[in-house]
Amino acid sequence: MRTLSAGGRERSYRLWRPVSVETGKRAPLVVVLHGGFGSAGQAEQSYGWDELADRHGFLVAYPDGVGRSWNAGWCCGAARTQEVDDVAFVRELVGEVSATDGVDPRRVFAAGVSNGGMLAYRVACESPGLLAAIGVVAATMVCDCLQPGPVSLLHIHGLEDRSVPFWGGVGLEVGLEARNRRPPPSVPSVVQFWRAGGGCGPPTVTEIGQVRRESAAGPGGIEVCLVTLAGVGHVWPGSRPPSSAVAAMLGLDPPSDVIDATEELWSFFADHPRPW
Repeated sequence: MRTLSAGGRERSYRLWRPVSVETGKRAPLVVVLHGGFGSAGQAEQSYGWDELADRHGFLVAYPDGVGRSWNAGWCCGAARTQEVDDVAFVRELVGEVSATDGVDPRRVFAAGVSNGGMLAYRVACESPGLLAAIGVVAATMVCDCLQPGPVSLLHIHGLEDRSVPFWGGVGLEVGLEARNRRPPPSVPSVVQFWRAGGGCGPPTVTEIGQVRRESAAGPGGIEVCLVTLAGVGHVWPGSRPPSSAVAAMLGLDPPSDVIDATEELWSFFADHPRPW
């Protein structure tokens, strides 16, 4: 476990550095943002990033949210009510790992689920140029973003998600926090917003079984892709199933292996370095 100071608070994170990454070599970095009520340790154990990093030679950072939550805008939990500056935390984390472990600045990525995916959107919006691409699972955008920068995006969402509904509105994730505030927007509207920001053209669509992919390309290698999963709820597809107690506490739906979200995200990241 490592600690750093960000936004006037002492924050903590885990770092996985594969032995295959040579000392002094600049490697890609993936920042994995846990969901609401999750933790750095839970994310490391559940989603399989360490094994993938060992095979492909990249670093993985797992930050911890305040009160197991992230301030993603108008959601969620203690991090929002305490006005925690989680965007600054992610920036400081990337800077520290870059200084101590060597990071390729064109290959810094963030992947988040649920509340963590919401923060990934906010970081990409408020820290242009920091991230080459973001990967969002079972989330939406809950912050004001006046001008989205050109960043590649892969958004994965189950159509039966009740916690963060695909078509927008208040789900179990934001719950009472959304009362007296704006309800979360629909996923298609958010994805279209980032396509416009990236200068993308019309998407191409493929559909195989439960999996529908809508991918739009922009200048400089930018790509914004939406993957929807029929019959899938609020889950990280392909993750290790949690205990029944944890699933109940987090409001998780039954696990799905229709795709491996971690493999999908890394494949997307590997193809999308920052183009400038």
